[in-house]
Amino acid sequence: MSDVRLASFRNARSSLVGLSVLAAACAIAACRPTGATPAATVSADTWAVVDGKEITRDAVDKAYRRVRDTSQTLSQEETLAGKLSLLNDLILQEILLAKAATLKLEVPSNELDTAYADAKKNIADDAFQQELSKRGLTAADMREGIRRELLTKKVIDHEIGSKIAVSDQDVTDFFTANRAQFNVAEESYHIAQIVVTPVKDPQVANGTGDDATTPQAAAAKIQMLMERLKAGASFRDLAMGYSEDPESAPRGGDLGFVTVSRLKQAPPQLRDAVLNKAPGTVNVVSAGGAHTMVLVAGHQEAGQRDLSTPGVKDQISGTLRGRKEQLLRAAYLTSVRNDAKVVNYMARRLVESSGQMPTAPLSTPPGR
Repeated sequence: MSDVRLASFRNARSSLVGLSVLAAACAIAACRPTGATPAATVSADTWAVVDGKEITRDAVDKAYRRVRDTSQTLSQEETLAGKLSLLNDLILQEILLAKAATLKLEVPSNELDTAYADAKKNIADDAFQQELSKRGLTAADMREGIRRELLTKKVIDHEIGSKIAVSDQDVTDFFTANRAQFNVAEESYHIAQIVVTPVKDPQVANGTGDDATTPQAAAAKIQMLMERLKAGASFRDLAMGYSEDPESAPRGGDLGFVTVSRLKQAPPQLRDAVLNKAPGTVNVVSAGGAHTMVLVAGHQEAGQRDLSTPGVKDQISGTLRGRKEQLLRAAYLTSVRNDAKVVNYMARRLVESSGQMPTAPLSTPPGR
């Protein structure tokens, strides 16, 4: 099966003082009834608890099998790092799914059917079933994963979309302040990128701290990102969360408009991934074990533009909406994550075992 097909399967914290504390502890101990209940323990199969709801090892493994690149062989450390990153995503997803229930949001059957069909398009039914079997998944597993992704997107759209407003005056003010930007001296392409390298980066500026350190991990990561993009994830969000380019990652991978003359001086693979490509096109450029996802976000011919030029108002409105959405989305996700009661037991186990995954139960942390 081709990499494109595989990608369709493929987006977590002085002595006097000491004596007084000791005295208080002794007083408390004297008042405690005998036979007090010992600290609760957590099963080794519980990898996280979100507001009382467990995320199990099996749930993480199943999600991992869905997005991983089966053609790559990863070390135990790389596999655990991938699962830890995925667990953090599942924690946030669980929070948003609970929010969806509160908001009474659902995914209609026809919408899920369409998304499922898109996930397997251009793949023969028998090849699709073989790939599911190889990953230890069922069609129901795939559908449930897609349903959860669609539902979390609905929550974001509901909670953020209604708060984003761009007025005609906003558009006019932006044009007035940036008039020179609309005097296009040369045909240009608006592009964005997500960079994944096969080496440890000295500075990781993405939101998740994710950093591929081997060619195999880099290949698996780019496949995962393509899978999430095809499932409906925002290119900007993926770039901010996972791109390993410290300059463009905080901007959602945005490189702005690049002139055709500059593009023609770029390496052939990069040049061909942009020139004559329609806006919305995404291609992966690979070289030396590194990978770059290139998005053609827009295209403009040479000449002077004004607000009456077709597409200018829409372009400005889209830019302003994108800025507001990016800010509100980050603030909203941070807020709901902070408001939730989360314990990431997998992370605790990895830290306490120096990177191994012990199978013994853990005691519930104090106050949990």
